Amino acid sequence: MKLLIQPDDGIKPIIQALKKAKKNIRILIFRFDRVEIEKALVEAVGRGVTVQALIAHTNQGEEKNLRRLEMRLLAQGVTVTRTADDLVRYHGKIFIIDEKVLYVLGFNYTHMDIDLSRSFGLAITKKSTVKEAIRLFECDSKRRRYTKVKDDLVVSPVNARKSLTEFIAATKKRLLIYEMKISDNDFVKLINKKISSGVEVRVLSRASAKSGTIPVRRLPTRLHLRAMLRDGSSAFLGSQSLRKLELEARREVGVIFKDKKIVKEMESIFEKDWKRAEPVVEDSKLVSALVVPARKVAKVVAKQIAIKPIVEQVLEKVIDTKDPTPFEPDEVAETVREAFQEQVQGAVKEALKEVVVTAAAEESSKPNQKAD
Repeated sequence: MKLLIQPDDGIKPIIQALKKAKKNIRILIFRFDRVEIEKALVEAVGRGVTVQALIAHTNQGEEKNLRRLEMRLLAQGVTVTRTADDLVRYHGKIFIIDEKVLYVLGFNYTHMDIDLSRSFGLAITKKSTVKEAIRLFECDSKRRRYTKVKDDLVVSPVNARKSLTEFIAATKKRLLIYEMKISDNDFVKLINKKISSGVEVRVLSRASAKSGTIPVRRLPTRLHLRAMLRDGSSAFLGSQSLRKLELEARREVGVIFKDKKIVKEMESIFEKDWKRAEPVVEDSKLVSALVVPARKVAKVVAKQIAIKPIVEQVLEKVIDTKDPTPFEPDEVAETVREAFQEQVQGAVKEALKEVVVTAAAEESSKPNQKAD
């Protein structure tokens, strides 16, 4: 078992893994803009490796990019299948090399996730876990129903709620969590129960939890990770947040494992991240209501900004012009636009919040006036 740390490790370990493949590669794709990975897949086909790409049917407005990727891969001899549309999303991030090594990732195959975000990945060689991941991949590729998860995999919507509930419930002393957003009521109650029983709980997240009693901090850099570290010996790493939709209506893939060395390594990184993070103060209901207008403003602004020409100019300087691998700047532009939208939304919300708070303060400072 080996840990991948982002952004420290970058794309190198992924490319190395793909280049080592001798028989077959199975890869599940949700977001994608890394030309290096596409090139490595094509090169694998060239040396006789069977490459199967299972590509999500949708990914929040980037379907055109996915369909173009499908056509390019098909043209180069990659076997391409598309996930069913029975679930809201197929959001898992895994690939399997030679039926021997399973990679479970917390990040997508994008510049933003790999180079600019805190995330982890895990290379697993445990035979039973790899075998189960292959069974999942084959079921989803052939659109057969996948049930009764075996071994250590955590798969939404099949066993995620049960497995993660049992994982948290078994905590005795300390639970450290990397999480996008904790909003599922059952998990909020469970975590609060553990806190009440004396368990140390700390969360690094993008947003406050749906409870003011859970200690949450926000990293100064981008976070794209779902992981939980329990009592220094066990951990969960995967694609599902503690949110109802991701637990019950989407295909998410994760793994629960015991490896003290790797868990300690992850804990060490968590402690460093915690020290440089800032506490997330729970907003009042009034300020929380600003999230919706902030999101709408951010979406409009992100659409208006001409991101693609800027991306093209940058890529002309960094991409090898002699490399024959086709590259779609649209894919990078979509990833950049998504991150830009997140930043704009945060800025707009803070600006509106300041207006509301200032207005409230001015109103409360006015002398009381008696009615005529």
